[in-house]
Amino acid sequence: MACICPLLRISYFCIIKTCTAMTAFDFFNIVRSIPKTLRFNFHYFPFKTAVKLPVVVSHRTYLRELQGKVELPEKVETAMIKIGFGDVGHYDRKRSRGIWQVSGTVSFGGKASIGHGSKLSVRGHLSLGADFNMTAESTIVCAKEIRFGNDCLLAWDILVMDTDEHPLYNKENERINPDKAILVGDHVWVGCKCVLLKGAEVPSDTVVAAGTLLTSAFAGDHQVIGGNPPAVLKSDVRWDH
Repeated sequence: MACICPLLRISYFCIIKTCTAMTAFDFFNIVRSIPKTLRFNFHYFPFKTAVKLPVVVSHRTYLRELQGKVELPEKVETAMIKIGFGDVGHYDRKRSRGIWQVSGTVSFGGKASIGHGSKLSVRGHLSLGADFNMTAESTIVCAKEIRFGNDCLLAWDILVMDTDEHPLYNKENERINPDKAILVGDHVWVGCKCVLLKGAEVPSDTVVAAGTLLTSAFAGDHQVIGGNPPAVLKSDVRWDH
């Protein structure tokens, strides 16, 4: 135990160093996150990985189910994944609460930020590419497979769900609403209040306009998809952070 404490102190110093322009409120939240951060890392990872504290978990994140497994890239850095932090101005982050409910597999391809008030319910396989950013108050429900590529940005109040949760049967007692994977390419921006349901496929270099409901696959790239029913609204466009 004598060797663990210095390692953890160094790791937490690195976490604080990564938080630029930190306010007193931010610093206080980092300190309050220590118990859940330790619990999360030492539950999911072997000792040599856990002491680096690759995942930082806000004290406002409810660790409802710590099962399944969490996969990290080969190169692990302190605080490369942040859960429950961030600040979207039109929400009260002081009262915002996230949920981690995982019995399946969550794979991280690199750095990731899952913002305050966001909920993950995973019993299938959720794969998040490098530089994944879910800003705040969004929900992912994964029963089968949900895959995001690299450099994806999700705004607020988004629902991504690959299941209907309750089965439907025809008169022959055959299920007619199986779960279907959701696939999102690289460098995709999903606007606020979008809903991505089972079978949705979003190609790389695409913007999904606010309020869009997606249930099917789209092809192409450098485009804006939006409307209900959804369609390609603009082509030959690019977006930046």
